[in-house]
Amino acid sequence: MEIPKELKFVIEQFKKNDLEAYIVGGCVRDFLRGVEPEDWDVATLARPEEIQKIFPKSFYSNQFFTVTVQTNSKNSRLREIEITTYRSEAKYTDKRHPDEIKFAETIQEDLARRDFTINAMALEIQNENAKCKIIDPYDGQKDLQRRIIRAVGEAEERFNEDALRMTRAIRFTVTLGEDWQIEGKTAEAVKKNSPWLQAISKERIRDEFLKIIMSERAASGIELLRELGLLKYTIPELEEGYKVTQNKHHIYECYEHSLRSLDYAAKQKFNKYVRLAALLHDVGKPRTKRGEGPDATFYGHEIVGAKMAAQILNRLRFPKKDIEKIVKLVRYHLFYYNVDEVSDSSVRRLVRQVGPENMEELLQVRMADRIGSGVPKAEPYKLRHLKYVIERVSRDPISVKMLKASGNDVMKILSIPPGPKIGQILDILLGYVLEDPQKNKKSLLEKEIKKLGKMPEKELVKLTQIAKKEREKLEVKQEEMTKKKYWVT
Repeated sequence: MEIPKELKFVIEQFKKNDLEAYIVGGCVRDFLRGVEPEDWDVATLARPEEIQKIFPKSFYSNQFFTVTVQTNSKNSRLREIEITTYRSEAKYTDKRHPDEIKFAETIQEDLARRDFTINAMALEIQNENAKCKIIDPYDGQKDLQRRIIRAVGEAEERFNEDALRMTRAIRFTVTLGEDWQIEGKTAEAVKKNSPWLQAISKERIRDEFLKIIMSERAASGIELLRELGLLKYTIPELEEGYKVTQNKHHIYECYEHSLRSLDYAAKQKFNKYVRLAALLHDVGKPRTKRGEGPDATFYGHEIVGAKMAAQILNRLRFPKKDIEKIVKLVRYHLFYYNVDEVSDSSVRRLVRQVGPENMEELLQVRMADRIGSGVPKAEPYKLRHLKYVIERVSRDPISVKMLKASGNDVMKILSIPPGPKIGQILDILLGYVLEDPQKNKKSLLEKEIKKLGKMPEKELVKLTQIAKKEREKLEVKQEEMTKKKYWVT
């Protein structure tokens, strides 16, 4: 990879003013991995006022000495570059914010306050050809090669400064790729200090949690949260299912089943609603379990689980619309369907309860649930058949209601009272529109109404019969295409 020209320009401006500046943080980590960074950060000895003098097109509105410089880059990731004055941070009484932020004098001091070694590296552009020197006081490059998440200095001190770093350690482990691990002492420090997570705002926890959920290794992330003692301060309800056995319909315990369901949803790249619903769909089982062994029951677990999901998501400050959607997916994930057993009206009722816009995601949750239960097929014949029935019952019927002209228009144009002639004319108009949808314009239909109004009764009846046959042929064709789409007979 090459250093973007926007970064070269920024560093060059500092050099022209005899000020040192380095590319720092996660972007250095990603650059060394050959991955395009989400954003680019610069650290400098210059104070915020000096930075703004050098870059007039910038803004500064925080307490962390960070100036945001705006560029004209075509790359959205480079339109804003954050430049922060070297700083050091004193004691964190609340485990969230430093009691005091001070200016630092060197890049080494600035790197010392960062969370993990792989994020505590700086890149110095040494000349016009962008030859780079890596400043790496904590062996971040070695940890990058070994795929290790290790705290800078004393892990306990880093987590004391900001307790959310414990969750970030897990997030990096699952988002940076395969085979990443948390270094032993760092992991032990997380276990020891996990209760500190309670001091962190729910919004910050939610954001890190979502990043874990949206990674391909989401299930591993949840298990790491549990192993290191953080899950009880994130979603303790999930831990209620740990080692809780199920019945003859499941080969995995409740907690493992939820993780396997999430794992499938993540590997299929399903959206966040499906992933969260897959994780939480059986969260109500431990509280509804009656009996033990192959005949244990969990009656009403989907109702209890939906209420618990709402409480969990509200506690984590998820948006109201997200909560409503996920709760519906949890509430109705247990729908019953067997070919030839469930009527169209039952399917219509399910679509109405869940919402047509949520049906595809509900079926994805069901697929994740199936794989999480240990069955080999995510989408058996009956699930495909259900998709076919859902599309069929959700499809607008082919009727005169599709027309841009109504029975009232016919009566008004022809000055006639209600009667069979109006239905005949509308049927004929529908035939015209089905043959050529471009004709479904009020002005064109009004002209056709005038022509049809002058026709004798026998001719109208004949045209009506032709139009009805064409509609039936189209309905049959639609049905065949829908069956073919879902491989059903």
